[in-house]
Amino acid sequence: MSYLPQLLTLAAVLLLACISPGPDFIAVTSHALASRRRGLGVALGVAAACVVWASLAMFGLGVLLVRISWLYEAIRVVGALYLIYLGAKLLLSARKSYGALTVEAVEGDTRFAPRIGLLVGLTNPKSAAFFGSLFVTVLPVGAPLWVQGATLAIVALVAGGWFTLVAYMFSAKRVRSLYARVRRPIDAVMGAILVGLGVHLAASR
Repeated sequence: MSYLPQLLTLAAVLLLACISPGPDFIAVTSHALASRRRGLGVALGVAAACVVWASLAMFGLGVLLVRISWLYEAIRVVGALYLIYLGAKLLLSARKSYGALTVEAVEGDTRFAPRIGLLVGLTNPKSAAFFGSLFVTVLPVGAPLWVQGATLAIVALVAGGWFTLVAYMFSAKRVRSLYARVRRPIDAVMGAILVGLGVHLAASR
């Protein structure tokens, strides 16, 4: 049996999901505007979170997690609080003077960047539902081991490739120069969006 159509469908749906603006996209872009390495680090963390969710879904744990209401609610609340925290940091940075900003292509503290991306990805409860439903719908039951390996590779390549591209785009010299001139409104808008997403996630059921 050929699994190529299912794998291609999975790749296409995942790419559309990655392109759709959300916490992952904003986390990558906001850090990439300040530092290319930070943006790439966050992108790596987000891609790793996608692989984790895909692995859980592959063993049916993603669907099980959604059905365990208290655990799902805990992840939802933690994710909401973390998004609000990230948004608040951006809102506070928007208050700094232009002279206090240093926009660099490769320098800066990048130690925590992958961790930030991983936390943003793992604390998004919608990822559990997305990967769980996607795998149940697309991949047939009892798929061989090589298909499961290929699926995880596709998730890593699609998510990692897209968010790496986003990090490079938003850390480009021209984009960063524009950002340095209009940093305050951009940080304010991105911070407000993250806070809004966090509040919406906290209020949703």
